[in-house]
Amino acid sequence: MSNEDSPPGPVQRGLWTGRLTAFSDGVFAIAVTLLVLDIAVPASAEAHLLRSLVDLRPSYLAYVVSVATIGALWLGHNAITEYMVHTDYVFARLNLLLLLVIAFLPFPTRLFAQFIGKDSPERVAATIYGLTLLLASALTLVLWRYALRNRLVRPDVADKEIQFLTKRLKAGLAGYPVLIIAGFFVPIVAVIGYLAVALFYIIPFRQWLDPVPSPAPAAAVIQR
Repeated sequence: MSNEDSPPGPVQRGLWTGRLTAFSDGVFAIAVTLLVLDIAVPASAEAHLLRSLVDLRPSYLAYVVSVATIGALWLGHNAITEYMVHTDYVFARLNLLLLLVIAFLPFPTRLFAQFIGKDSPERVAATIYGLTLLLASALTLVLWRYALRNRLVRPDVADKEIQFLTKRLKAGLAGYPVLIIAGFFVPIVAVIGYLAVALFYIIPFRQWLDPVPSPAPAAAVIQR
C-alpha cells in the first residue's frame, strides 16, 4: 500500500496544546508591554521635568502592581499547561476568557493611576481594578479545575503536586474579595495588598522551605 493510500495517523494533540500556550504567552507579553505606554510625561513638563517625573508616582505604583499580577498569572498558567498531556475545545475557550481579562487589565491600571487621590473616583477605580484581578484569578482556578476534572493532566503527576497547586490558586483567590472591600475605605491599601498577592505567587517560598528538587517540570514555576 502506498503512502497516499495509508490511513491518517492519530492527531498529535500535544502540538495543539503547544499552540494554545504560544498564543497565550503572546497575549500575556502584549498586556505587559501596553502597561508601560500609560506612563507618559506631559509635553508641558519640560520646565520642571524632575517634578513631573515624581508626580507620576501613582502610575509607577499601578504599573508595578499590574506587571507583578500579570507575571503571577502567567506563572500559574504556565504551571497548568506544563502539567497537561493534552487539551480540548472547552479548555481552549475558557483559556480565551482568561486572555480577554488579561488583555483588559491595562485599562483599569490606567484608570487607577489617573484617579488615585481623588476620593470617590479613586474608590471606583480601585474597585474596578480589584474586580478585574479577582476575575483573572478565578478563571485561572477554573482552568485548573477543568483540566483535573476532565483528565487533561498527565497521569504521572504526583497527588502532592496537584494538591499544592490547587491550594496555591485558592489562597490567592481568597485574598481579593477582602482587598476589594478594603478598597472602599482605603484604596491605596487595597492596591498594595494586590501587590502582596502577586508576590505570594512570584517569590519561590517552597524552594526555600524544601530545597529538594521536584521531578515535575511545573514545580519550578509557580509551585515553588
